[in-house]
Amino acid sequence: MSVTRVALELEAVTKVYGERSPVLALRGVTFSVRKGELVAIVGPSGSGKTTLLHVMGTLERPTGGTVRIDGVDVDRLDDRGLSALRARSIGFVFQQFFLAEHSTVLDNVADGLLYAGVEVRERRRRALAALERVGLADRASARPTQMSGGQRQRVAIARALVGRPAIVLADEPTGNLDSVTGASIIELLHELNAEGATIVVITHDAELAAGLPRQVHVRDGRIVSDSAHDRDLRPGDRTTSRAVGATDGVRVPVGAEQEDRS
Repeated sequence: MSVTRVALELEAVTKVYGERSPVLALRGVTFSVRKGELVAIVGPSGSGKTTLLHVMGTLERPTGGTVRIDGVDVDRLDDRGLSALRARSIGFVFQQFFLAEHSTVLDNVADGLLYAGVEVRERRRRALAALERVGLADRASARPTQMSGGQRQRVAIARALVGRPAIVLADEPTGNLDSVTGASIIELLHELNAEGATIVVITHDAELAAGLPRQVHVRDGRIVSDSAHDRDLRPGDRTTSRAVGATDGVRVPVGAEQEDRS
C-alpha cells in the first residue's frame, strides 16, 4: 500500500453561505501541502482565509470541490468519520489558546487525545513528551493562569502535536502576543517543522508570512499567488500563477457577493 506524501489537498473548492443572498466565500481554491512543509496562508480581513481554515480543518464541508486530508477524501465521511479524522490527522492551534484554566498544563495537553481512543496513562505519557518538545516539561503541574501568554501558546501547540497529526493548522498563533513573544513562537514552529511537523499558519501579518518558507496569498476567496508555484515559473510566465486558484468556469450563484470574513 503506497503512502501519500501529501498531507492536505484541495481541488476546485468552493464555499457558499446562504440561499436567498448567497455569499461566495471560496472560489475554486486548488493547492496542496506536502508532508514536512511549513506554509503561511496570508490575506487581509475578509479575504476568506478563516473559511479556508474551517474547510481545511473539516470544521465545515465545502459546497463544491474536493478536500483530502492525509489521502482521505473527506466528502466520503459522515460526521462521526470526520470527527475521527480530526482526532487522528489534524491539530489545531488558536490565538485564544482555549485552555481549561482549572486543569493542569499536563491534563490540558493530554486532553488532545480524548477522542483518539488512548488510555489515560498513555495520554499523560505522550502529553509530557509533547511538553518537553516545546520546552515546558518543567511546568506540567502548573495551571494556565500561572503562565505567560507565550507559555500558554506553547501549551496549545503541544496539545496540537500530541496526537502526532498529519497536519497542524495554526490560526493567528501570535495574534494575542507581543512582538518578542510572537517571534519566539514562530521560532518554535520553525524548530518543530525542522523535526518533521507539517504546519500551516493562517495569518493577516505579511511580515510574519514572509519569514516562512512558503506563502500562499488569499484575496476575495481566491488564491492570488503561491510562492512554491511562482518559483517554478519563468519570469515571463508570472501571470500563469493564477491557475493555482483559478475560478474560470466556476459557476457563481446569482447574487453571490464577496465574503465579509477574515
